[in-house]
Amino acid sequence: MIPAPQLTVSRAPLDGAPGAEEPAGHPDGVRATALIRAAYNGRVTTLPRLRSDGPFHLRQMRTSGRSARVGIIGAMSAPLGGDRLAIDITAEDHAELEVTTGAATLALRGPTTEPATYDVRLTAGEHADLRWLPHPLISAAGSNLRQTYTAELADTARLVLREEQLLGRADEEPGHLVSRLLIHRAGHPLLDQQSAYGSPEPGWDGPAVLGGHRAVGQLLLVNPQMDIQREPVLLRERSRDGCAVLAPLAGGPALLATAAAPTSAALRELLDEALTHALGA
Repeated sequence: MIPAPQLTVSRAPLDGAPGAEEPAGHPDGVRATALIRAAYNGRVTTLPRLRSDGPFHLRQMRTSGRSARVGIIGAMSAPLGGDRLAIDITAEDHAELEVTTGAATLALRGPTTEPATYDVRLTAGEHADLRWLPHPLISAAGSNLRQTYTAELADTARLVLREEQLLGRADEEPGHLVSRLLIHRAGHPLLDQQSAYGSPEPGWDGPAVLGGHRAVGQLLLVNPQMDIQREPVLLRERSRDGCAVLAPLAGGPALLATAAAPTSAALRELLDEALTHALGA
């Protein structure tokens, strides 16, 4: 029998939260940081640290070979306005780790209109292989969320990072969503990109941004052994099912796919197609 998860809610500020200017949040908001650490013991990848917290219940999942896999199961509604949530994920040297979620993440308004923050911090050591492959984030009407991905990669590390965002549920307008990707490789900046959707952002739904689509996402691949094409590739140009662009990054052996589509299913198909193209399959 698996014991019930011990969920804790801490009122202390998050250690290492990006930006000292960040608002303190609502006094009733949840403060929680989940921790995942993967290490290679010479045969397989183990999980010496797996700490659930707040809405994050972590479960080790079965795998084959030398890799480890962790599923994040939502234990309560989150993120809500005023929450301060974080997940710290570390793959040490030579470790192979995949992290996913049990279901979509739903951002809601909660007890305040103040923004919630959701920080995903990724660290990959030498020759480590780290894959962050969650289900979509849904920005519900009235929500206000600032999501940040921060990654620190060693020179020989490999990373696959997928983010999918659904702007509003059926027949509703989205909340306000700001998402930032900040990636460093071998101590140098590789990518620093921020996107913002929903009111009060100007023109977010116009033809120069989403063109009426409600699903948007990105796929980042960093791999020193990957054959990087010099020119960007446009996938499904002028298609009603959305389109994507796959482009190399100037700072290293990396490709970034950015896609917009009418539905979450169409978005996943586009990102999968971009991954297949990137791998040359």
